[in-house]
Amino acid sequence: MNKFLIKGQTPLRGTVSVNGAKNAAVAILPAAALINGKCRIENLPNISDISRCCEILELLGAKITFITPHEIEIDCTNVEEKEIPVDITRKFRASYYFIGTLLGRFGRASVGFPGGCNFGSRPIDQHIKGFEALGAKVNCESGMIYANSEEMTGNSVYLDVVSVGATINIMIAAVLVPGITTIENAAKEPHIVDLANFLNTMGANIKGAGTDVIKITGVTELRGNATYSIVPDQIEAGTFMIAAAASKGDIVITNCITKHLDPISAKLIEMGINVEESEDGDKIRVYADNRPSKANIKTLPYPGFPTDMQPQMAVLLSLANGTSYLTEGVYDSRFQYTEELKKLGAIIRVEGKTACIEGVESLSGCPVTATDLRAGAALIIAGICAEGETEVYGIEHVDRGYERIAERFKELGADITRISE
Repeated sequence: MNKFLIKGQTPLRGTVSVNGAKNAAVAILPAAALINGKCRIENLPNISDISRCCEILELLGAKITFITPHEIEIDCTNVEEKEIPVDITRKFRASYYFIGTLLGRFGRASVGFPGGCNFGSRPIDQHIKGFEALGAKVNCESGMIYANSEEMTGNSVYLDVVSVGATINIMIAAVLVPGITTIENAAKEPHIVDLANFLNTMGANIKGAGTDVIKITGVTELRGNATYSIVPDQIEAGTFMIAAAASKGDIVITNCITKHLDPISAKLIEMGINVEESEDGDKIRVYADNRPSKANIKTLPYPGFPTDMQPQMAVLLSLANGTSYLTEGVYDSRFQYTEELKKLGAIIRVEGKTACIEGVESLSGCPVTATDLRAGAALIIAGICAEGETEVYGIEHVDRGYERIAERFKELGADITRISE
């Protein structure tokens, strides 16, 4: 069993560079299997979810060459339609993008149910609605998702709820489908725009990504033989921003897109935290020397405050002056981690989709367990801010989305060590 041992109350100071976006990469890699040829992908985060995507690609017959830890060449010339078993797919949520890939390229797919972080109901009904609108038949049985179609045709799909996963999966499935597919009420997150840019670079015809209406005109093939660099990770940048504010530190975050960070920056400024953006929009500085003010926050689809920043923000609100309200507006439930924060001394009361957080002056270290990826990042930040020692277990969740997280916090001055027991 692995854990992080953190000796706290250390203001973080220094410069950190943001890696490629996890949420973009785990969509782009499955989409690469649509290409009947090679492509090269740069700025790839070196995390466990990427390793699992590559494992599935190789299972399907792709040849993968790592040029560097952050750059790969993928040859999908000999990719075949094969069953992707549940013992692989249950390890991460983005495995379901291979349904869209296989359905789009071969007209059939057999993929195990996805796993990933457990924070309430996360149905795939909108994915299925999109596949069926294109002409596929979808059945779910014995832990597997089966989709097949003799012939798919472009169609209009209206998503009943704004779903990032469904928007991406329908985009991937529709790229090679004859006709025009229109996704209405589409999600607008930066990684959706990044996926569309990648596919267009490879020969797709996608317009409207980043708006609530995306139009995909089917093409006969994706040509590949191109290089694409993944967008910087908005959530990783936001995590370091919160860490700077909570620890009363001073961090310069480089290789980011500050426009993507606007909802986070706005709340930090509202709480009295100093935020300075570079003129060219690729660097941001966050620093604080006082206790933050209370705030009310509701997570929403982009460009609202991101749900993946909710646990990290809960740590900052736990140390704020006054009572704050944190409302989850994307998922049914995402507050399991609050029981772990309460062990550290946070005062949190959860009622439905809202957490009432009464700020305290300090937290106290103790053993805690990460319940999901972003909760793990939040507990690391809490441990850095807490008095005494904090042990964070369940760190395999953190490795899914943050590269070398302990080493990078250590470079900023944190006393954090990864320990194997």
